[in-house]
Amino acid sequence: MTNRTTIDPATAFSESARLPERLARIKARLLANVNEIDIERARITTASYRATEGEPMPIRRATMLLELARRLSITIGDDELIVGNRSLLPRMGIIAPEGAVNWIDRELDTLDTRPQDKFRIAPAVIRELREDIFPYWQGKTLEDAVAQRLPDDVRAAVAAKAFALNQTDHAQGHILPDVEGWLRLGIGGLRDKLNRARRSVTATEGGDARAAFDAAAEIALQAASEFMGRYAALARDQATRTDDAARRDELQHIAATCDALRERPARDFREALQAVWFLFVLLQIESNASSFSPGRFDQYMLPFLTRDLSSGRLTLDEAQLWLESLWLKFNEIVLLRSSTSARYFAGFPIGFNIALGGQLADGQDATNLLSFMCLRAQAEVGLTQPNLSIRIHKDSPQDFLMAAAAVIAKGSGMPQVFNDDVIIPGQIARGVTPEDARNYAVVGCVELSTPGKALGWSDAAMFNMVRVLEFTLFGGKDPQTSQQIGLETPPLDQTASFADLEAAYDAQIRHFIDLMMRGCRIVDGIHAEILPSPFLSLVIDDCLERGLDVTAGGAHYNFSGVQGVQVANVADSFAAVRMAVFEESWLAARELLDALRANFEGQSLLHQRLIHRAPKYGNDDERADALAAHWADRYSALVGEYDTIRGGMYQPGFYTVSAHVPMGAHVGATPDGRRAGEPLADGGLSPSAGRDLRGPTAVLQSVAKANLELASNGTLLNMKFLPLFFEGERAREKFVALLRGFCRLRIPHVQFNVVSADTLRDAQAHPEQYRHLIVRVAGYSAYFTELDRALQDEI
Repeated sequence: MTNRTTIDPATAFSESARLPERLARIKARLLANVNEIDIERARITTASYRATEGEPMPIRRATMLLELARRLSITIGDDELIVGNRSLLPRMGIIAPEGAVNWIDRELDTLDTRPQDKFRIAPAVIRELREDIFPYWQGKTLEDAVAQRLPDDVRAAVAAKAFALNQTDHAQGHILPDVEGWLRLGIGGLRDKLNRARRSVTATEGGDARAAFDAAAEIALQAASEFMGRYAALARDQATRTDDAARRDELQHIAATCDALRERPARDFREALQAVWFLFVLLQIESNASSFSPGRFDQYMLPFLTRDLSSGRLTLDEAQLWLESLWLKFNEIVLLRSSTSARYFAGFPIGFNIALGGQLADGQDATNLLSFMCLRAQAEVGLTQPNLSIRIHKDSPQDFLMAAAAVIAKGSGMPQVFNDDVIIPGQIARGVTPEDARNYAVVGCVELSTPGKALGWSDAAMFNMVRVLEFTLFGGKDPQTSQQIGLETPPLDQTASFADLEAAYDAQIRHFIDLMMRGCRIVDGIHAEILPSPFLSLVIDDCLERGLDVTAGGAHYNFSGVQGVQVANVADSFAAVRMAVFEESWLAARELLDALRANFEGQSLLHQRLIHRAPKYGNDDERADALAAHWADRYSALVGEYDTIRGGMYQPGFYTVSAHVPMGAHVGATPDGRRAGEPLADGGLSPSAGRDLRGPTAVLQSVAKANLELASNGTLLNMKFLPLFFEGERAREKFVALLRGFCRLRIPHVQFNVVSADTLRDAQAHPEQYRHLIVRVAGYSAYFTELDRALQDEI
């Protein structure tokens, strides 16, 4: 294990360690925080856009960033060692009007009362938005362009809930920036890289577009430098005002760090931590988007740590304190979403995903001292961000897996687990080089990408496989409205065989996937036109060399990812129809369709037979599992036929975030026994709730039957355990054995909720006593009391 230091990792990880007092105070303030709407970004952005009318959009975007860097209110809180934020107060809802104003205008009066992701907003703020800001943006936003340019058939499919198009109201996120390059080069080094790229092309080759790109990049670097300089000045000012000598020294150190980072790269562990945070704050200021993820933090930060420990500049405890200071900062940013989007992404997931462990470029194990320190940080801080992940493989060390098990047992839903042994081959099969594939990290929830080299657009859309099955059963019609939504295929009661039913479903999913891809390509192109990202393009490989914005295809890899939701319900429904209608004939097709239209009212016996007699996915039962594998593989194959407009390919995935609840709300009763409006199965590969009766190993066996190398955008498997499952060393060893079995079965992902139903019900009854309670939703963790009742009940 060549990545290990001479320090025993056991000295870095202790599940009994406690959060230092100063950090506990910061955490308490975060938990007591009331989310508010921040208007500053909207105000400054509007003024900037007005002043740059007629200029190229990359320059307008970069100038906006510069104005925000200069004018946003800033503060340095008590006890803080890492500084910087995109709003004056933590967890404020930021309005980025270039993305959308229409839905915001419609929802301003209900932001503080809506069921999910509430924000407090003052009447004066509402008045300023409606009178001074929103009028300028009418017809100019991303939201407007998408609404105007989507063709009628795509819009109709979205309205019918066959699929959802994402990232239609904010700038691009869902990306792994080149953090290692940012730390190695600093602002000065990036400026030198930009100048070298400029010199490498002639004026004829570059043209006006290249000139605009280069000018925007230069402005973005200036914005980053000035933003850091403002924090240096503020820290110096606060140092002169405090009577606490220790705090004065800290503030002076913060000022010196911020000043230094304005030009040169980080030189030690503390400077590197601050530089990392500045990078992500600036990305957030530019784009106001989710899922800018730090990636393989334990790899690129390790050299700074080992040098400081070896030289005596830092002790291990001091390094842990600074690390946990950054952990807390990751919890200060949330995303304001529409009420609809908040149901799909409930609980403020922002997606600062950090991936630990895995393999080095040569295939050797990558776990190191910092991997264990990050696990300890999660155990001690215990909040929802960063979204901590571990990468494991057949040779992962036992002590690392035991430490991860101890953190999972604490019930924050982290770390989630990714399997190198299936993910790396899957990435290579998509054209990623073996070296880059071994360096994969995780974006946002469970999406897979290459750090610093890819715009994976990993959350482009969600495809409702169950809704399309419903259309298929009724001949392409919506059974609730009788409207023809899909292709005209024979309904179930006119289908001669089960094979004919499958052929009809195949035709329908191909039809709706084609519509979804047309919509995705339109949204993709609008981003490049309206919302280029000059600062983000500085930290994605090949953008500077090509003189091409990341949204326009400047990245080395240019994928897009679309999720299938939910294969478990499809498999169980097909298994029930095959058994009841075509094999055993104890149910007539017309009788089943009538029961589905009636939501099983007056059909309790039939309802129970469909639930308990028909086979169910998740029990290692080939009758259902083969169907799940077939349709998962088929969806993956169909998605893989399409290319992005940026020169890459579409990648399939299987995860839901929290979309299984709102997507289920628009699907009628299904042959698996699910009633109309009930949630679909959670996760992406998880069995339907309560249908897996043969234990966790049977679930793993069922999931493993699909060719999940194809699902290269990411998959999600939710598993739930009672806390007593983890009690004692022997119990943890059994859990680690389960993880190794998961690895051998070549399943890409698994995550765990460790909490009792009694605890969750008590939290529903007494939410004020459970403000700290965190649960795993689907690829991310959230505060249980911040979820609406429907999602709480589903969990």
